[in-house]
Amino acid sequence: MSSIFDSMGIDPGIIIIILLILTLILLANVLGSKMRLSRLERKYKMFMKGSDAQSLEKVFVRKFNQIDRLYEAKEDHEHDISFIKHNMETMFSKYGIEKYDAFDDVGGKLSFALALLDKDNTGLILNAVHSRDNCFLYLKEIVKGESYVVLSQEEVEALRKAVNFGLGNLETEE
Repeated sequence: MSSIFDSMGIDPGIIIIILLILTLILLANVLGSKMRLSRLERKYKMFMKGSDAQSLEKVFVRKFNQIDRLYEAKEDHEHDISFIKHNMETMFSKYGIEKYDAFDDVGGKLSFALALLDKDNTGLILNAVHSRDNCFLYLKEIVKGESYVVLSQEEVEALRKAVNFGLGNLETEE
């Protein structure tokens, strides 16, 4: 083998020194990689162990079960919200009340007209007429803000308040 190096004019001692240096560099590289790998392995074991010695797999299973329960709850809530929206369409959401004295001999404004309407201004008017001896209750149907029966002045005022419910303080316009 030395005849090959002699024919090229290279001293075999120089080749051995270069190979020794290269071996030392590779050995240092292997040791550095081994140290980094052992540090990474320690971190991995700590991560997998968890804070209270539970495995990470158990934590993942528990979290996925929680996500499944949350998804089911979300589905139930969406169903409930849809049900509430449907019922809101027909619910009385506006009202107006007008208290008055039905008779001159009875004071205290014990009689009243109460208008209850949905969002389309459809509903009813209850008129309670109070006298010294009796109390009479009358019900009149309202469709889209209008009645097919003649309304008293108090009923008209209660209906106006209900139709304009939520649009500001309209009682001060009188």
